[in-house]
Amino acid sequence: MRFSGFRIVAEALKGHTGWRPLWRDPEPQPAYDYVIVGGGGHGLATAYYLASRFGAARIAVLEKGWLGSGNVARNTTIIRSNYLLAGNEPFYEFSMKLWEGLEQDLNFNAMVSQRGIINLFHTDAQRDAFRRRGNAMMLAGAGARLLDADEVRRMAPFLNHDNARFPIRGGLMQPRAGTARHDGVAWGYARAAARLGVDLIQNCEVTGFRIDNGRLRGVETTRGSIAAGTVGVAVAGSSSRVMAQAGLRLPIESHVLQAFVTEGLKPTIPGVITFGAGHFYISQSDKGGLVFGGDIDGYNSYAQRGGLPVVEDVAEGGMALMPVIGRARLLRMWGGVVDMSMDGSPIIDRTPVDGLYLNGGWCYGGFKATPASGYAFAHLLATGEPHETARAYRLDRFARGYVIDERGAGAQPNLH
Repeated sequence: MRFSGFRIVAEALKGHTGWRPLWRDPEPQPAYDYVIVGGGGHGLATAYYLASRFGAARIAVLEKGWLGSGNVARNTTIIRSNYLLAGNEPFYEFSMKLWEGLEQDLNFNAMVSQRGIINLFHTDAQRDAFRRRGNAMMLAGAGARLLDADEVRRMAPFLNHDNARFPIRGGLMQPRAGTARHDGVAWGYARAAARLGVDLIQNCEVTGFRIDNGRLRGVETTRGSIAAGTVGVAVAGSSSRVMAQAGLRLPIESHVLQAFVTEGLKPTIPGVITFGAGHFYISQSDKGGLVFGGDIDGYNSYAQRGGLPVVEDVAEGGMALMPVIGRARLLRMWGGVVDMSMDGSPIIDRTPVDGLYLNGGWCYGGFKATPASGYAFAHLLATGEPHETARAYRLDRFARGYVIDERGAGAQPNLH
C-alpha cells in the first residue's frame, strides 16, 4: 500500500480498518544471494538500494533484536554535510542530497526538517578554521554562511553571547542541514525494502561464519544456517565482536555515546546549534523536547547506557552556552554503542575473506550518513568496486598511512 493524503482521509472515513503491517515477518530461507547483518539504518538502507538501484534479488537482513533497536534510534537526529577534508565532504554531501529526496523515494514520512546548523566559534583561530571549512563546503556544493556575532544574536538571542570565558564571536552555518526522525528512517527503509521482496528477519543473531579456504559460504545464526554468496556486515558498535567470528581484528573500539531529551517546551531553537568551546550540541524536536549530547564515555563498553561524568560534562556545556536550559526538566536519556575508528572516519570495504564486506567505524557520524552509507555499501556489494564518494574509506588505509583525520584531535578513538 502507498501512503498519501487521500489514503489517510479514506481510512479515517472507514475507522482506520484498512491499515496493514509495514513489512512482512518471514521465516529465514536456506539460502540467499545477499545477506546483510544488522537491521539498523545502514543495513536496511543497503538492502533497499541493492534491490531498488542495482536490481538484486534474494536479499535478507538479519537483526539480533528488533528492527531499529540499535544506534539508529539512539542518536540526536542531526543530518549535515559540513565537513572539510576531501575524503569526507563529497560523501556526506551525497548523503545530504539523498536526504532531500528520501521521503518521496521511500513514500514515508521520516520528518526530514532542513532548519540549518550553526557551529559557533569563540576565538579568532576558530573563525579562521571555520572559514576554511566553509570554503571547502562551498567548493563541494554543500553551501555555507559565515555569520558574525550580531547575526548569531538575532538568530539565537537565548544564547549566552557575552560569556566572559566563551564570548560568541560568530558561527559557520549550513542552511541545508537539520534533523530527521531517527526511528522513522529505519521504518521507512524497512517498509520500502520489504515491498521490493527483501526478507527482514528479526530476533536472528549471527553466531558464526562458514568459511571454506578463504571463501565465505554462509552464516550461522540462532535460527539456523543460512547460505550466502555475499555477506555485508553493518552492526555499528558490535563490529569488532561480529567480525572476530570470522577471525578478523578491526582498527575499531566501541564506546558509549549518550543523548538526552527534556520535557516538551514551546518553540525555542530554530535549528541545530553546536558549542565551539566544548562538546555540546542541541536541537529541538517536533514534540518540543530539547535534544542534546556531547562526548563519548571514555571507556570501552558494549552497554547501551553511560556514566555520570559525561552527564555532568554535557550539563556544564549546556549551562555555559544557554543558561536558560537549567530551568528545563530532563525527561529521559539513553546510550548508543558507537564504533570509533582510529582516525574518526568510517570504513566501507571488502575484507580479507572473499565474499565478506564491512561497513563500520562511523564514530559520531553514523546517522547523518545513513542514505549514502547504504547506497555506497550496496554499490560495493553489487559491483565489487567502491562508490566514487567512498573510495577513501578503505580498511587498509591505517597500514598505508592514508588516514582521514577530520578533527585532527588525536590518534586514538577517545580523542575523536
